[in-house]
Amino acid sequence: MNMNILSAFVLGLALSASAVAESLPVIAVKPHAVDLTFPSEAVVEAIQQATVGAQVPGRVLEVKADAGQTVKKGDVLMRIDAREAAEAARAAEAQYANARVHYERTKSLVAQKFMSAAALDKAKADFDAAAANRAAAGASQSHATILAPITGIVARRHAELGDMAMPGTPLFTIYQPGGLRVTASIPQYRLKDMRAVKTARVEFPESGQWVDATAVQVLPTADAATHVSQVRVTLPTVPEATPGMFARVHFVTGQAEKLTVPASAVLRRGEVAAVYVQAADGRLSLRQLRLGDAVGRGEIEVLAGLATGDQVVSEPVKAAIQLKSGK
Repeated sequence: MNMNILSAFVLGLALSASAVAESLPVIAVKPHAVDLTFPSEAVVEAIQQATVGAQVPGRVLEVKADAGQTVKKGDVLMRIDAREAAEAARAAEAQYANARVHYERTKSLVAQKFMSAAALDKAKADFDAAAANRAAAGASQSHATILAPITGIVARRHAELGDMAMPGTPLFTIYQPGGLRVTASIPQYRLKDMRAVKTARVEFPESGQWVDATAVQVLPTADAATHVSQVRVTLPTVPEATPGMFARVHFVTGQAEKLTVPASAVLRRGEVAAVYVQAADGRLSLRQLRLGDAVGRGEIEVLAGLATGDQVVSEPVKAAIQLKSGK
């Protein structure tokens, strides 16, 4: 262990001998039942999400929605210049009219025994093909107006005004905010433990928020390259969560009696971990710990350094300020 780090701790202990604490928030540590968990990094996903793509080529003429906007099913999102599609529709209409006239004329001539039944079959086939082509061309023309397929929030707009849209090019990504989940990757050696997992807690490290999962589902496949399986964890309503956000899933595998301290009470300097302990007379001391795994919700198992009944200061910054000022 680094001697400079140890020296700093020893100095802190020496200073604490003459430091008397004022009112500080403390926690009396004692063994208690905690959930045994193992963590896994995960990504927030939308359960229902749609990517809207262009179906006809053309330049983007009008944009009516942007990222973060709430839209309803059927709302107009964008309009594309579909003059090529309109010209194709007119050509298909003309072919249809010509095929219909030819079919009617052929029927009359066959009825008068001037043409064979084979000619009538050919005319009928041409007429049916022209009708199908007209319907397809009309549908393509309608695709110039991009509509929202679901009610939700626009997660991303992929095209800007003036861009050239091509068939298959994504234009918008929309998701329903009411249904979110996180997907974690679990290595094969953990799959045996996962069979007993029914609950999990999801941590959002950036905000410090924890939520209880509503469902845990292990997908029945594994990636051939990485040998990991995907686990989907359904979230309750979390207004702050958005697709793509980082999260950490803590899968609950059982319970056990353990002595713990809040993770926020632990000071770390390199490999050394310690907490401030308040004695019965109010004096503070900096106690070095040997820690185990993270357990419960924001707690860490203490393997050595504390005993039942020790008063641990939950706000170490305040304790450090008092020590420095000599109060």
